[in-house]
Amino acid sequence: MEHILSWLLWLPIIGMVVIVLIPRNQEDIIKKVAAVFTGVQFLFSIVLWKQFDQANGSMQFMERADWIPSFNISYILGVDGLSLPMVILTALLCFIGVFVSWNNTKAVKGYFALYLLLDTGMIGVFLSLDFFLFYIFWEVMLLPMYFLIGMWGGPQREYAAIKFFLYTLFGSVLMLVGILGLYFTCGKTFDILLLMDIAPEALKNELWWGMSAVKVIWVLLFIGFAIKVPIFPFHTWLPLAHVEAPTAISVLLAGVLLKLGAYGILRINYGLMPDAVWWFAGGLAFLGLINVIWGGLCALAQTDLKKLVAYSSINHMGYALLGMAAVVAAGSMNGGDLKAAQAGLSGAVFQMFNHGTISAMLFILVGVIYDRAHHRDINGFGGLAGHMPIYTGITALAFFAGLGLPGLSGFISEAMCLIGAFPVFKTIVIVSTLGILLNAAYFLWAFQRIFFGEMNKKYSDIPEINNLELFTVIPLALITLFFGIYPRPYIDLIKATMDVIIENVAFVADFISM
Repeated sequence: MEHILSWLLWLPIIGMVVIVLIPRNQEDIIKKVAAVFTGVQFLFSIVLWKQFDQANGSMQFMERADWIPSFNISYILGVDGLSLPMVILTALLCFIGVFVSWNNTKAVKGYFALYLLLDTGMIGVFLSLDFFLFYIFWEVMLLPMYFLIGMWGGPQREYAAIKFFLYTLFGSVLMLVGILGLYFTCGKTFDILLLMDIAPEALKNELWWGMSAVKVIWVLLFIGFAIKVPIFPFHTWLPLAHVEAPTAISVLLAGVLLKLGAYGILRINYGLMPDAVWWFAGGLAFLGLINVIWGGLCALAQTDLKKLVAYSSINHMGYALLGMAAVVAAGSMNGGDLKAAQAGLSGAVFQMFNHGTISAMLFILVGVIYDRAHHRDINGFGGLAGHMPIYTGITALAFFAGLGLPGLSGFISEAMCLIGAFPVFKTIVIVSTLGILLNAAYFLWAFQRIFFGEMNKKYSDIPEINNLELFTVIPLALITLFFGIYPRPYIDLIKATMDVIIENVAFVADFISM
């Protein structure tokens, strides 16, 4: 299909315009329009996947047009094995999120218009290959997310929205400085593919304030992306944003927005400044360790189920950071362990996808119980297994996937991250395995308190999960089961692109002096 990437990108905007033209009292029509446009977008992402050549590690389906020629700014789109899974994940979760939001009755027209704008912003980041365009879509996400939390969230929604906005804006400012540094140092171009060829040599001997420019730019961009992951100590916006956000927005926050940060590090930092990866890999692995342990300990201390799941996201993204750091295992200075680098990097990208599906399922299930009980206090339930057996079974699957039970997708990706990082960061990996115990502790303890023991009499007639809610969680549960048993299709999809990244970082960086 010609221009399929542009269709994927702009379909939600077309849907948003249609919604704006619909009278606000036609709420059912507005919801159906949102479902149709996100559904068609998801179908397009499947078509894209079917036509994708997984043996080719370079960019495919590229679209290019001049936009602002006087500043070498272009409209450039493309996908490879790194971005395609994230595009599919985003399209799937945006479609599911419409049905998660189906019972929303507050300002329905404004909600779904902003929702579709957010969809375009997220997809745009994964598709953009011009740094200026990338930055625009990165910023576009801020506005709808701010209002979706601030207007449709919980009691502290305004504070949560402002905190999210300020944290992300701070990172964006630093990112903008890094982008301008690359632009003026590398021949005044925003073309990311061209910058991959130019930047390593152009920045080689460049100094900023007496320091290596490549290191300064790497850190500036890294902080901007780290806030989105989020990486300690830039994580404090996340739990509050999750707790106050509507359920569907929590799904997109955990399922997609956190992945944007990790994607940015791999696409931009690893792609444009591979030599600096060697300098920062140890620090990245250490930050991954902190995320794993700190996130797990914080989750263990929570009594709010949604906040527990939020902290578990910090924990699980820590494993992805470990896998990303493992790329240096392939370099000659570390014995040239290509298999370890492949395992680690593939595990990191697999973890991004798996966490997206598992965390989305968890947040939907939290929303199901909140809609019935109007609270999320773990200690306020008890004995739900006898009254909601279907809900209990699906929640058990989601909890076991979250704690990394073998046979479910989370185990495969976490194990790959640890296997890849172990040859280079043995001590960090050994300590990180404590996170597995913490995962089991906070998920199983929460499960026991909610579903077993004496039933809270207030919920003796609590209704079972309904068909609409099952429609939103069953696809995610099936994906979790499928990739837990048979991960090969995903690994094959990303392998060629992972090899390109490893070669760029490990073998080029070995011969570039810092």
